[in-house]
Amino acid sequence: MATFTRIASAACSFSRQNIRPRRDLSKLLFSAQTTLNRGFSASPTWRLHTKDMSESDMNTLRVDESRLMADLHWTCQWGTGERWGDKPTETGMQRLALSDDDKKARDWFVEAVKAQGCKVTIDSMGNIFAVRAGLKDGPPTFVGSHLDTQPSGGRYDGILGVTAGIEMLKVLNDNWVETEYPVGVINWTNEEGARFPISMVSSAVWAGQIPLSKAHNLKEVGAGTATQKSELERIGYLGTTPASHKSIPIGAHFELHIEQGPQLEAEGRKIGIVKGVQAYKWYTIEVTGRDAHTGTTPLPARADALLASAKMILHSHKVATRLGALASTGILSLKPSSTNTIPGSVTFSLDMRAPSDTLVEAAERDIRASFAAIAAGTDIGGLNNGTTPSLPCSLNITVDSASPAIHFNDECIACVKGAVEGVFGAAAAGEMSREMTSGAGHDSVNTGYIAPTAMIFIPCRDGVSHNPKEFSTPADCAVGAQVLLQSVLRYDRVRAGREGVLGA
Repeated sequence: MATFTRIASAACSFSRQNIRPRRDLSKLLFSAQTTLNRGFSASPTWRLHTKDMSESDMNTLRVDESRLMADLHWTCQWGTGERWGDKPTETGMQRLALSDDDKKARDWFVEAVKAQGCKVTIDSMGNIFAVRAGLKDGPPTFVGSHLDTQPSGGRYDGILGVTAGIEMLKVLNDNWVETEYPVGVINWTNEEGARFPISMVSSAVWAGQIPLSKAHNLKEVGAGTATQKSELERIGYLGTTPASHKSIPIGAHFELHIEQGPQLEAEGRKIGIVKGVQAYKWYTIEVTGRDAHTGTTPLPARADALLASAKMILHSHKVATRLGALASTGILSLKPSSTNTIPGSVTFSLDMRAPSDTLVEAAERDIRASFAAIAAGTDIGGLNNGTTPSLPCSLNITVDSASPAIHFNDECIACVKGAVEGVFGAAAAGEMSREMTSGAGHDSVNTGYIAPTAMIFIPCRDGVSHNPKEFSTPADCAVGAQVLLQSVLRYDRVRAGREGVLGA
């Protein structure tokens, strides 16, 4: 009855907008009940079909800003983090993947998409695929992002992309829009890689980039013993459908995301048309020296693993500066962690990123040679100036994950550009948007290996992300969601124009 009420309400809304001539309400409700029984493919004549849409029709479909933001902030009750302001929504997020709070957000997502008439599939990595039927069968055009956050993250990274996808479904249903092919929304598992330390791991399994066994056996950071598989089982999201593009094909993937950088805001632009994503590699560096007493061990007799590690981290920054790359260390652990004991064992992370695979490879060659020399006590670039030579340490470097640079699909990018023109007008589109390359990795990197993919960025205040103060204005969120909606519909029209072509 709840679904029938929604359809009846939507039918009235549809008539009010005068997109199609008004029909006798009793006949309309009868057809609505028939549609409930048959699914969307029943295609009554009063539906608005994507392939028949004019630009005016497209622009009549409007995202509800208040509804979008209400959904976004509603999800933030699960895993609320550090407070940074006085308003109820001025908090960060700490919703780690596969935690109890993540389960609650997932449960909400499943209920929300089912309320919009979607069929839900959960795969063996806990990825959730919600599909709204179209006129024809075929791989859906998806909107995808993630609901997990950093341990000290914000309310917009990932969450905006998922809730904008749900808003897309609501707008389509409110206006009785029938797409040529199915459309849907994906919540990808553990995009952040904060609790289980491989980012975008579940979309990578789907794309065949990482073996399922490796992802399932990935242990949580810290002293805990949980694995991704054990936590998927615990929270009830270990699906039975294989996590594979062969089992769950995607027709196209669009992702709305905050920029996580300062360019759009600095230039006064509202939309980033993302051409691709830069390359990166994550490493774990293990440096082993010798524990010793701080008060009785002279400087020349020390094998200080922390001192050697500090030199390596500084050198990685110098390498990145020279190559036009980025280097960061976000995890550092040392043993025995005692004030009066020289650390004999240090493990730290290294995140190396650059616009091209060639630059990342050049950086890796340098750090492998230089880190080995630093561990042996050799002076590299004056790092030993003013210090006392000490005993050598041993070194081990492990590549945890790697993602080559990727260029997104030209047709999908063209649909985003068309959507920008539709939203802002052709004359203002260039002023309000810019093409850009993403500095951060996203699940769209992995979908891009398999399916046509594109991304849309909106500004975030001061370029801040992975921070409780992460913020984008409601107006910017709504504009991004509007461009997302139009991009999906425009791509559906492109697919309709390829009727009879394999893989349309």
